[in-house]
Amino acid sequence: MIVFILCSNTIFSQINYPIDTSYTVNSTYNKLIKKYPQIKIITSQTYQNVSEKRAIVYKEIGERKLHIDAFLNTSKTDSPAVILIHGGGWKSGNKSLMEPLAQKIASKGYTCFTVEYRLSPEAIYPVGIYDVKNAIQFIKSNAIKFNIDPTKVAILGCSSGGQMAALIGTTNNNLAFENADSNYTESSAVRAIVDIDGVIAFKHPDSFEGEVAGKWLGGNSQEKLTTWLQASALTHTNKNTPPILFIGSQYPRFLAGNNDMVKILDQYGIYHQKKIIENTPHSFWLFHPWFEETSTYIIHFLDKIFKNH
Repeated sequence: MIVFILCSNTIFSQINYPIDTSYTVNSTYNKLIKKYPQIKIITSQTYQNVSEKRAIVYKEIGERKLHIDAFLNTSKTDSPAVILIHGGGWKSGNKSLMEPLAQKIASKGYTCFTVEYRLSPEAIYPVGIYDVKNAIQFIKSNAIKFNIDPTKVAILGCSSGGQMAALIGTTNNNLAFENADSNYTESSAVRAIVDIDGVIAFKHPDSFEGEVAGKWLGGNSQEKLTTWLQASALTHTNKNTPPILFIGSQYPRFLAGNNDMVKILDQYGIYHQKKIIENTPHSFWLFHPWFEETSTYIIHFLDKIFKNH
């Protein structure tokens, strides 16, 4: 379902942009419960060592405002930062989907940020990539306020968000993927990638991406082949790619291209891990009994990159 949100301020100007509400935790639960009767929805948690700041504006496009939510570890100084990107087929979902995972990771010594970005009903690729990279720059520019180490930043995404995280991480310092209108001087580069069930290559024998990806990429793979290739992390994987953790469901197509990426990483001795959680549906990270295993893999990987060196 696509709805239009109309907002007005004191001078009665309006913001009008479409929102697709088809991807939610509840809608996914209803699809999965018959096949996986043991599942339970992960809910927001409170941790004594995590404070939260909501609806921080990081970018304004006219009267449109984009926000982040911050989950700050209060027992640590200069924490590594983790930016989390929600899934929803590049067209639906919102940052609240990543909240339980952000809270969990933050409780283990990190400061986490969930990001609102523009989806395909509002703006097509590469706008969402620009948005998230601007969020990274905003966070780095406010490193003192957030008590983070701006040299220790990871990007994490689930499903379409995983695809975006991999692309953002493999295009560090690539000006073609930077917003030319940005006023930030900070780099949007990250030092680690976590891709949870997100495609690495749109055009690949293992990939079944079609209409939904096409809506984000501005056309199908025949009409927009160059764009489909440009938007694939595999295209940009090279000696400068950061370490990456892949976490996958039972369906290999959601990580299409990762094996080819690993071959390139191995050529350059770049650290990587791959964890497949057997007999799991797509969107497994939103539910018990898979949430704890997922978060454990993530935290162990981040600890290796940021704390064990």
